[in-house]
Amino acid sequence: MARAMFEYTKTVLDKVSFDPNLFCREVKKALQRLLPHEIEELRIWIMTLTSKNPELNQCLILLNT
Repeated sequence: MARAMFEYTKTVLDKVSFDPNLFCREVKKALQRLLPHEIEELRIWIMTLTSKNPELNQCLILLNT
């Protein structure tokens, strides 16, 4: 079940990546829902996504806390 939540979170983040504010809100939600090892995987996935969409870089601060 937890893995399904991780995949769902990635899908949602991908769909809202057009708006940095909405993306940051969804990242905050994901950090509350996911397990620690999934958060690490999400961090790697978001780093890849932000290399393609540099406007999302402001959300990286959330992952470093």
